[in-house]
Amino acid sequence: MDEIAGSGGSKAPRKRWRVRLQRRSKAWLRSRTAVGLGAGVIHGALRFIRLAQRTAPGSSDFRAILTRHHPAIVGLWHGQHLLAPFFRPIELPYVALLSRSADAEMNAAVVERFGIGTVRGSGGRVREAVREKGGARALIQLRRSLGEGFGVCMIADVPKGTPREAGLGIVTLAKLSGRPIIPSAAVTSRRHVVKRSWDKTTLPLPFGRIAVVMGDPITVPPDAGPEEMERLRAAITRAIEAANEKALALADGDRP
Repeated sequence: MDEIAGSGGSKAPRKRWRVRLQRRSKAWLRSRTAVGLGAGVIHGALRFIRLAQRTAPGSSDFRAILTRHHPAIVGLWHGQHLLAPFFRPIELPYVALLSRSADAEMNAAVVERFGIGTVRGSGGRVREAVREKGGARALIQLRRSLGEGFGVCMIADVPKGTPREAGLGIVTLAKLSGRPIIPSAAVTSRRHVVKRSWDKTTLPLPFGRIAVVMGDPITVPPDAGPEEMERLRAAITRAIEAANEKALALADGDRP
């Protein structure tokens, strides 16, 4: 019995040590130094991947579309946002909405290296969720940015919610600002899908084709009521998914 007790007791210090090590590792990975180093590596990798892509025939003329409707709200899905900086005309100023969570610090640092400003916050499908997550403040900032001539890149589906289903946040921003939503998608022919991720995060790989598709602009009337807001939310969901499906088809048309 003493041996058993001794064996069990020896496991406790090792467990505490592992917990402390995990906490310290996590804290370091979120440190300014680690975030800066990681952002530099990711930024460089994405630039290389973009340079190593051919444009898929049939892709949208995103420069003409975004210039014509600037400043607009570019709506796209979670998990397919890594290529977003590559279909933004470099001469047009943009900001992107990113989560306030510590895990999003790396994403923010990468986005800013591409010369895109960041607004931190996230929103859900109902007003209560928007307030709880800082979405109300974020919407005010985004509306101000649009009024100052900045385009907005906004992931339409809700974090940890239903993938590829637009939330009310993007609809509300369009209503408040009077600016159009451009349903958008970008896909590379060579890619890796992280199947365990809730949003099936897609990692682009080099030496393939990139397809960029943008749908017709969607506007939201300033006097839109709850029923019309819900109808438009569903329409935006369909439009972004249609752009995504077309981009997939164009990218995979003659996979190497």
